[in-house]
Amino acid sequence: MSILARDHTAGSPPLHPGTAGRVRSVLASSGPTIGTSVTIAVALWFSLAPSLLPRTSSTQGLVSGLVVVLALAVRAGIARMRAPRPARVSGETEVRYLAASVAAASVVIAGTGAHHWQNALREAMGQAQIGPRYWLDVFVTASIVAALLVFSARAVRTILRNRRGRRIAVTIGTACLATWFAAGSALLSPAPGAPDPTSLSPLPSAAGLAGSKDSLVGWDTLGREGQRFVSLASAGSAVRTYVGLESAPDVPERAALAVRELERAGGFDRAHLVLAVPTGSGWVDAHAVEGFEARWGTDVAIVAQQYSDAPSWMTFLTDRDAAAESARTLTSAVRAHVDGMPASHRPEVHVYGQSLGASGAAAAFPDAEPGSCDTVLSGPPAGMSPPGGTVLANSSDPVVWWQPSLLWSPPDLSHARVDAPVPPWLPVITFAQTTVDLLTSLDAAPGHGHRYGQDQAQCTP
Repeated sequence: MSILARDHTAGSPPLHPGTAGRVRSVLASSGPTIGTSVTIAVALWFSLAPSLLPRTSSTQGLVSGLVVVLALAVRAGIARMRAPRPARVSGETEVRYLAASVAAASVVIAGTGAHHWQNALREAMGQAQIGPRYWLDVFVTASIVAALLVFSARAVRTILRNRRGRRIAVTIGTACLATWFAAGSALLSPAPGAPDPTSLSPLPSAAGLAGSKDSLVGWDTLGREGQRFVSLASAGSAVRTYVGLESAPDVPERAALAVRELERAGGFDRAHLVLAVPTGSGWVDAHAVEGFEARWGTDVAIVAQQYSDAPSWMTFLTDRDAAAESARTLTSAVRAHVDGMPASHRPEVHVYGQSLGASGAAAAFPDAEPGSCDTVLSGPPAGMSPPGGTVLANSSDPVVWWQPSLLWSPPDLSHARVDAPVPPWLPVITFAQTTVDLLTSLDAAPGHGHRYGQDQAQCTP
């Protein structure tokens, strides 16, 4: 009694046994389980694994938030299939908080490693370093993304619990899909002859350019990428031939038209003739054009033949053989014409391609000498074995890395030049990180990622 009296006198009333129990109950119910702590930590390690390219804070936050929610969803699904969870045992609350602390510390360690890796990439690519503000933005973005995904999942689950809600969900989902496909078709696949709405380039005045007044190829048939190609700044004597999808009805006729247009423009009178195989969208890299014209001056002609106007990734997935067919047909038509010329007047023929165009260029000239200018392949897709010629591939280019087998085996980088720190290969994780890097592969400066500069023309003559 004396002890209790002293405590009461000191102003510190004893904690009622019932109150203490409620406090322990609140702590036990509010703290994360050991499995949740481990799941979140592993998910964050996964999302912070080394990437090929620098990440913005918004991209990293989006990736981290998405991976955490997916990991928790998988864990919840597994938990439902297991036996009911046993009752808590004495001391479990303390263990759970200890596990949460260890998990948090491990995430800090992973974040420190990611911080140094991101800055190493930025230093190699001439970008500004990141600081604490970057990680604050990552945390906020990841938290918002995770909260939105969890809220959306719970809302959908609530709606689907009754029949009327299921009907509404199906109707809304169908309408959204229809709208998405319609908008995607309109935005990503414009009419082949449609001009670039952002381009104000006038009709070419130089006689050597396709689409000019004297050209056999109409300006309106070039399509947006063809118009961009011939509108690049150049000397007045440049010869650039481009045959769009609307310029002729099929591949053989486009190749025949390209030969006639080259002959009209004087392309066969140049010492060098570059057959540029476009990407799936019809795009020809301006840096490559500038590189070839800077190297050979007015003694080079460049010709390109379009085989698709869909985004390159879509063409790669659905019709990658189109590049090879178009390149082979054009090469055969041009070579047939060159072979009919006097030997002393024949131009040296080179085949160039980037990305999907590189696979077409390789198929068109399989007997090229290694290191020669017979073929120039920039950023060839992973899994392609360049037969010869000159290969230019950045080690930070996700296109050079990405293929399904990256899930279980490391990439072949034997033909790549090291332009930035190369991340270690990790099963599954590297595949996922490279997939994310594909989305920003064109945001780097030339010489990094899926961007190449005028050095594409630096092959051995």
